[in-house]
Amino acid sequence: MRRVGIEGSGNYGRPAALALAEAGLAVAGLAVSEVPPQMTAALRRGHRTGGAKADPGDALLVARITARDPDLPSPRPDGALEDLRSTVRYRRELVKTRNQHVNRLHADLEQTRLGYHHQIPSKLTGAKALTRVSHLLQGDTGTRAGIARRRIRHIRELNRQITDLAAEIAELVDAAPAGAALRDINGIGPLVAADIITETGDPARFATKARYAMANGTAPLEASSGRTQRHRLNRGGNRQLNKAIHTAALAQIAKPGTEGHRYYHRCLQRGKTKREAIRALKRKISDRVHTTLQTTPKLTRERLTGPRDR
Repeated sequence: MRRVGIEGSGNYGRPAALALAEAGLAVAGLAVSEVPPQMTAALRRGHRTGGAKADPGDALLVARITARDPDLPSPRPDGALEDLRSTVRYRRELVKTRNQHVNRLHADLEQTRLGYHHQIPSKLTGAKALTRVSHLLQGDTGTRAGIARRRIRHIRELNRQITDLAAEIAELVDAAPAGAALRDINGIGPLVAADIITETGDPARFATKARYAMANGTAPLEASSGRTQRHRLNRGGNRQLNKAIHTAALAQIAKPGTEGHRYYHRCLQRGKTKREAIRALKRKISDRVHTTLQTTPKLTRERLTGPRDR
């Protein structure tokens, strides 16, 4: 079988990757693989010759990686999964922007209304808190107060956009084959399910639960020495996916009667610390998510239509 490796298939190389993938469907014996930039960077460090970085040299490195590693993933195809991924990432951008404005509003209030947080203990992202801040600024014609009012208007607009996107994501997840199955797991709501679906991509990449756990950072790393058997925290893997599983774990712990809540307390009774118990529960959830994704159909455009396509 002929194999073509593409580095940067999610950025500048995406048009070429999609064209080659489409050709691979029509031409028997042609496979297209995605080469992560981290792999080429690592190989480049071991082949430095003192010369400048050049495209022919990079192409040779990509070819070597493609030839030696038959388990490289395929480029992400266009379709419903990419639509959901784009919507999820756009919402994250808006949340990040909102947090920046909230932090700056807090800095402005510390200058104009020192000690304001004693009167408004809640977060400045909520509608009630923003209304109370507006009342505090009434009658103040200073420049900082004016800027603070503008920030409040901007935060409110961002809140509306974030809420609209959350509703859109919920519809997309409910229509996805794995969406309903993931939401049957305690602690997994539409936003967490969307993170899991989009960050996992093709579940076929992870043949076993152990591989999936290593990919999302819930697999502990061996740190034993002599007769002392212990493991340490795995800080690798997809951190966004790890965060989604962590959110599900905390939700289960907070809900009495769930299997996750009972498992967490059994870990504590066996002498584990709270952090160790949470890590153990996260691994259990990772295994359950892996099983769920492996037993549901892939996400395709035919199976999922967004609210705007209906």
